[in-house]
Amino acid sequence: MSSNSNYYCSLLKICTETQNRSQAKKIHCHILRTIKDPETFLLNNLVNAYGKLGDLTYARNVFDKIPQPNLFSWNTILFTYSKSGNLSDMNDIFNRMPKRDGVSWNSLISGYASRALVTDAVKGYNSMLGDGAANLNRITFSTMLILSSSQGCIDLGRQIHGQIVKFGFGSYVFVGCPLMDMYSKAGFIYDAKQVFDETPERNVVMYNTMITGFLRCGMVEDSWSLFHSMREKDPISWTTMITGLTQNGLYKEAIDLFREMRTEGLVMDQFTFGSMLTACGGLMALKEGKQAHAFVIRTNHMDNVFVGSALVDMYCKCKRIAFAEAVFKRMTHKNVVSWTALLVGYGQNGYSEEAIRVFCDMQRNGINPDYYTLGSVISSCANLASLEEGSQFHGQAIVSGLFSFTTVSNALVTLYSKCGSIEDANRLFNEMNFRDEVSWTALVSGYAQFGKADETIDLFQKMLAHGLKPDEVTFVGVLSACSRAGLVEKGYQYFESMVKEHGIMPVVDHYTCMIDLLSRAGRLEEARCFINKMPMPPDAIGWSTLLSSCRLHGNLEVGKWAAASLQELEPNNPAGYILLSSIYAAKGKWDYVSELRRGMRDKGVRKEPGCSWIKYKGKVHIFSADDQTSPFSDQIYAELDKLNHKMIEEGYVPDLSTVLHDVEESEKKKMLNYHSERLAIAFGLIFIPPGLPIRIVKNLRVCGDCHNATKYISKITHREILVRDAVRFHLFKDGTCSCGDFW
Repeated sequence: MSSNSNYYCSLLKICTETQNRSQAKKIHCHILRTIKDPETFLLNNLVNAYGKLGDLTYARNVFDKIPQPNLFSWNTILFTYSKSGNLSDMNDIFNRMPKRDGVSWNSLISGYASRALVTDAVKGYNSMLGDGAANLNRITFSTMLILSSSQGCIDLGRQIHGQIVKFGFGSYVFVGCPLMDMYSKAGFIYDAKQVFDETPERNVVMYNTMITGFLRCGMVEDSWSLFHSMREKDPISWTTMITGLTQNGLYKEAIDLFREMRTEGLVMDQFTFGSMLTACGGLMALKEGKQAHAFVIRTNHMDNVFVGSALVDMYCKCKRIAFAEAVFKRMTHKNVVSWTALLVGYGQNGYSEEAIRVFCDMQRNGINPDYYTLGSVISSCANLASLEEGSQFHGQAIVSGLFSFTTVSNALVTLYSKCGSIEDANRLFNEMNFRDEVSWTALVSGYAQFGKADETIDLFQKMLAHGLKPDEVTFVGVLSACSRAGLVEKGYQYFESMVKEHGIMPVVDHYTCMIDLLSRAGRLEEARCFINKMPMPPDAIGWSTLLSSCRLHGNLEVGKWAAASLQELEPNNPAGYILLSSIYAAKGKWDYVSELRRGMRDKGVRKEPGCSWIKYKGKVHIFSADDQTSPFSDQIYAELDKLNHKMIEEGYVPDLSTVLHDVEESEKKKMLNYHSERLAIAFGLIFIPPGLPIRIVKNLRVCGDCHNATKYISKITHREILVRDAVRFHLFKDGTCSCGDFW
């Protein structure tokens, strides 16, 4: 071998390390000009260089011009095709080889394994055995074990394990690590532990693999014990523990271990920082998160996209969206994870419109969404009840092929449910190839929001029949449906089954559903007894629910108790004052109403103004009671006056008890006529084409009189009117509402 060949080989090695393809081609040209008959050794290095640089055409051209290719030549081009996934040429080269060794067979098997072709890989492995057991080496077994693990082929892995023992490779750490990893990923942690115990010489890599296995299976104590027993720990050992603790929800322990690792002066990488920041986000530990951020800056990890994305996520979870924005804007490199972290952060912090904007910006920057990103932006549309944008993302899901992902299809079911299109939600649900607990719960909740108790309960029973386990959210939907339909006894049965049959401890939301169930049915004393037996006091929603039913049923005694409890819990919550005022007003006790209003003024308690909105041609039109700000006010009020006359002719009688002002009857009627939802409905009747439903959203609960009036409007105009208020959906059609009388 000449010194020139050595020199050129060194230069080619530098080109591959720096991924400089053009420089490699220049060296190739120089070789052709200066060396008449290059040695096979040099040509092999050229093939290898082009292969590592991803230029298969040049690699093959050089190989084809080698006068007498040796085994290394054949293995080099074979490995190039194997690594690139060009299996057709890989097979062609392999079949043409005059001689093969273990490297040849490993390249063939690796090529199949890299494309998850289990059958072909096994066939290659068996042929390798037929060619002679001497070809087997640790790389062969490692490749087959990794394939078995990634494809969930535990039976194949066990067979390979048997041959590892048979051919004497059981003591190899290089084989033991993927074997342990395979068993732990499949949940056979004690088989993994047996492999660990039976390996005579265990290095730090084996310890790290075993610790990972324990943590993956939730065996935290065993992982701690093994970690502390290690004589030598490398940074990966520490990072493995920190990551595993975070994944098991032990955020405080992860943060403490990070501090200890820092005290030890060990080098931290992107995974260490990523796990630490995830732990800070999980605890909403802003102080510790900021400290980690400072350490990230000092150790020059800010340009790492993985760390930057974790910082964005941490600040979002700590509800510091401005800090998240600042980190995101300063990131020099952003990938789909970075954009998704910010998008999800906006959504989780109630900025759904901003989440949609981020998604659009991401696409303008040439970043294609993955299934999680698309599912998240669809969820933001659902929170906004924005059917128009959500439908566009539905189309994108179909075109991109992401609809097949359960995360996306679940988000779409939720979208259509929250937008009032329960039939579309049901159709999508039935079209799904795979449904998990979230899928069923999304539709159960959708039907419950519509007050369709029979459909909700039927769907819930089907869910159980399919062997799926309901969760807390599922039962909120079921209990809500029972409440809306007045199914008190059935609601009790489901509530009691939570613990007895499903092992789910009720939380405050479930108790609130039961309070609603009893109080809606007029069983207010029973509701009071239920509250007194609760393991925790009701929250503001629970007390408001009871108080609202007291107003509906005119029960002043229980209402005063509920109002006092609510005011004690949340002194600045106007619901306690407003609802109790309603009870007094209905009984004509205006002095008490005035006293409550004075109390509100003295304490600075302000009632949230009611408003309703409707979307038309991409613009949201917002209305408040007696609103005169719309440029279409004249048309709207004329439409309402016309409707009011027709409603009275149909038998509509205004419920003046809902007006909390001591004024003349004519003035009360006028106040009712111009509530925000009626203004929005009138706008819809004027501008939304016939045949299309009118979709209204209200920030507060629809009052009883407006609920009744909208029934009449739907009958008179022959229009579907969908109103989403603070509590539920109301679909008005032909003089009826989907919620019946239990609105």
